[in-house]
Amino acid sequence: MIVIDDVLISDDIVTKHFVCDLDACLGACCWEGEWGAPLLAEEEGIIKNVWEKVAPYLTEESKEAVRIQGYGTTDDGKENLATPLIKNGACAYLIWDGKGIGKCAFEVAHAEGKIDWPKPLSCHLYPIRVQYLNNGTEAWNYSKWSVCAPACKKGKQLEVPIYKFLKGPIIRAKGEAFYAQLEACAEALEE
Repeated sequence: MIVIDDVLISDDIVTKHFVCDLDACLGACCWEGEWGAPLLAEEEGIIKNVWEKVAPYLTEESKEAVRIQGYGTTDDGKENLATPLIKNGACAYLIWDGKGIGKCAFEVAHAEGKIDWPKPLSCHLYPIRVQYLNNGTEAWNYSKWSVCAPACKKGKQLEVPIYKFLKGPIIRAKGEAFYAQLEACAEALEE
């Protein structure tokens, strides 16, 4: 376990390998599972603010799901906010490219310069899942999900640990100094 500031980080994040392989998994993390992607409380407002620019990317079914469930939902009876889902269980913000690969509408709109927000932080940090503990501490764990087996294989082939693959999202979440400390801890573990 690595501890930086108020974050407990699983050793897996620096020892396991991961590089998304969308050609192999087809973006299954956006349409598999039983619950939407976790949202921070402030992200529901961000989605509301960018909605008019993102809505044109979405299907009518997705727009209807957002209209009914809201920009974020707690429909499972939990207190935690998550992205709404359409009837087949896919994220309402999922779009399909011409090759049958599921992608995030926010990420596509961001890449095209339409919005300045890349996507929900939980999606950006994946396969890291953040658990917020009662004492204000965060626990960062590696989410081992079978749909990501191609990403594990590709990461191992390329020798890219999770923390290096997620450098940008980690810096987005915690800043440059945090990432530098994480990198130093990873190097110390390698020795």
